Amino acid sequence: MNHRTRIIKTTGVIAAFCISLSAQLTASAQTSKKLTSYVNPFIGTGAVKGSLSGNNYPGATVPFGMVQLSPDTRDEPEWDAACGYDHNDSFIAGFSHTHLSGTGAPDLFDILFMPYTGDEKTRAGDAKQVGSGYGSRFSHANESARAGYYQVKLDDHDINVELTATAHAGFHRYTFPKNSKAKVVIDLNHSLKKPNFGCQVIAAQFKMVNDHAVEGFRVITGWAKLRKVYFYAEFNKTIKSNDLVNGGTQNFDQKLLNGTDLRAIFDFDVADGKPVLAKIALSTVSTQNAKLNLDTEIPNWNFYQTVTQADSKWEKELEKIKVEGTAEQKEIFYTCLYHTFIQPNNYADVNGDYTAIDYTVHNTKGGFYSTFSLWDTYRAAHPLYTLVQPERTAGFVNSMISQYNTYGYLPIWQLWGQENYCMIGNHAIPVVVDAVLKGTPGIDINKAYEAVKNSSITNHPGSPFKAWEKYRYIPENIQSQSVSLTLEMAYDDWCVAQLAKKLSKTADYQHFMQRSQNFKNLYDIQSGFFRAKDTDAKWQTPFNPLQYGGNGGNPYTEGNAWQYNWYVPQDVKGLISLTGGDKKFTAKLDTFFTLTSKPGEVNGNASGFIGQYAHGNEPSHHITYLYNYAGQPWKTQFYVAKIMSELYNTSSSGYAGNEDCGQMSAWYVFSAMGFYPVNPASGVYVIGAPAMKKSVMRLSPIKTFTVLAPNRTAENIYIQSAKLNGKVYTHTYITQKDITDGGVLEFVMGNKPNMNWGTAINDRPVK
Repeated sequence: MNHRTRIIKTTGVIAAFCISLSAQLTASAQTSKKLTSYVNPFIGTGAVKGSLSGNNYPGATVPFGMVQLSPDTRDEPEWDAACGYDHNDSFIAGFSHTHLSGTGAPDLFDILFMPYTGDEKTRAGDAKQVGSGYGSRFSHANESARAGYYQVKLDDHDINVELTATAHAGFHRYTFPKNSKAKVVIDLNHSLKKPNFGCQVIAAQFKMVNDHAVEGFRVITGWAKLRKVYFYAEFNKTIKSNDLVNGGTQNFDQKLLNGTDLRAIFDFDVADGKPVLAKIALSTVSTQNAKLNLDTEIPNWNFYQTVTQADSKWEKELEKIKVEGTAEQKEIFYTCLYHTFIQPNNYADVNGDYTAIDYTVHNTKGGFYSTFSLWDTYRAAHPLYTLVQPERTAGFVNSMISQYNTYGYLPIWQLWGQENYCMIGNHAIPVVVDAVLKGTPGIDINKAYEAVKNSSITNHPGSPFKAWEKYRYIPENIQSQSVSLTLEMAYDDWCVAQLAKKLSKTADYQHFMQRSQNFKNLYDIQSGFFRAKDTDAKWQTPFNPLQYGGNGGNPYTEGNAWQYNWYVPQDVKGLISLTGGDKKFTAKLDTFFTLTSKPGEVNGNASGFIGQYAHGNEPSHHITYLYNYAGQPWKTQFYVAKIMSELYNTSSSGYAGNEDCGQMSAWYVFSAMGFYPVNPASGVYVIGAPAMKKSVMRLSPIKTFTVLAPNRTAENIYIQSAKLNGKVYTHTYITQKDITDGGVLEFVMGNKPNMNWGTAINDRPVK
């Protein structure tokens, strides 16, 4: 070897080393990239071509916080912008402090702030005016958002608005044009469109505390009845003058004003070019508690410090699941996880005070949570919480039990601590039972059983238990939505039975297990569908399995007979038997996913269609996984992969339907990891087709559960083989114990179905 050769070879080694080091540094940089950088709050904020989008807001909030500070693009938000914001709008009415995430109905929008210059500007040709006159046009080119932060330029006033939040407070930063007539309005009459849901402001008050602060309240009724919202607000600049307005009556430099149509307009000096900062905290109890919340959570005027703190809170929560995939997949995944962790909301004050459902003040050490969209979230969001939010799960369950203690039964749809009875069934029951059976600490198991049992025998809107016991189905002429009610109440009863069994309450177990089989009483063998009967046990006619129902006046809730044909999660084997066995069951599933005929009056909640499958609404969410129960898991893999790739994206229309307080997102989070809770309270997760090359779920500081699919690509969607903790694994499900024990589930993926993997009877899901 000559010297020159040695130099060449040494150079090659150095080059190779440099390339390797560069690759490692690049990989390290990608690995160390903050997870919050993948969150895109604009996903799901606006429909394209008339589709549903998610109904999400882009504003600032922290995980499970009481305050959601976000722009409202409507002066009176309605159903089509239930979160207050629509990405297709170009006008902002103001920034209110409470919002619902992804719901199909509007409410909240409390304590709206809006900065403006005070200069009268004509808006010739602009048809979108608001009654207040202080709104502004804006452009998405001058708008940005990330976890815990929102920014927009108000074009009509040349004001840059920045927002951030803590658990109970919002923080505003307004940069006005220098020497402009800087004004800030606070609107206590801003709400959903009146008189929808009987919405009206019953009482409101402004009280000037000093030349930097104002406090007050409003009592309002709407979708949530009779909400009390107290606030305390401070500004960094002196309020030069105020105009307190009640309806059309102005009251200049007045210290106190009571009424029902209140606005306060404050003037500020911005000649120094420095921004106007505003901090406002909320409470359900008092203005004193609102001030305590503010002093505790934002003690200084460092806006960007609060932004950083919000980002850190989100990073901590998102780190509970770390995934490896494409940049687009990670953007969808972490935005989904972000949306799942927005609610339920802890609206107890920092001292533990909160207003209970009976309007008395209670105190708690573990937080009091509300915003329970249970008809949606019991399916996947709450099972996800039991895995990665066990402490908060105890808070959720204890908050539900608190309602039971005062109100007599568990929540149906609880908002701002009040019951609004939206949707059907008793789906706090599976949430409570699931948490208890999984051993979630901090829950009184005997009290939990008392709550679920009594909630299953007490008549209330949406669950007519006397008819249930008498007929063993719900007759349509007693209560509409009868087929959906029968199927969903049967599932809830199965959940009660499982907790009774754990507590050795044999008689209760047998009674509720018998009721859980009531679904069979509405199955029509001739048509092959669950159909409505009247009290005389005769089938209701005419019958069209494609006919949609909404929320009353039809046997089906936000769906049709095709979509509800599969809702027996507690006894899929029994459903297969009713259908005629595995072959007929899978053949009918094949038809379900390919039958494109639709009636003229498809319900507005129905979207995201694959045949009759409608991913945009929750009754369909488990159906793709049912092939596993009948020995054709490769079809589950195909449809799960299809939904993830086609019905989720990174645009403003990123969801196939209303996001519904985390359920649409939780479906993706579970499915992208590779499994889903078909029966949410069973502790069994049915395997689909993992989308990520790697998913690591952090269960404790020292324990993780990892799913590997290193050769997963857009084409490689089919499972070829699997191993669990290094051993060959052929089951098409995993259990709660498999996950909580920690370990590794590894898949080999391919572009063609392996029709031998997971097809044996013993490999099928057990529950």
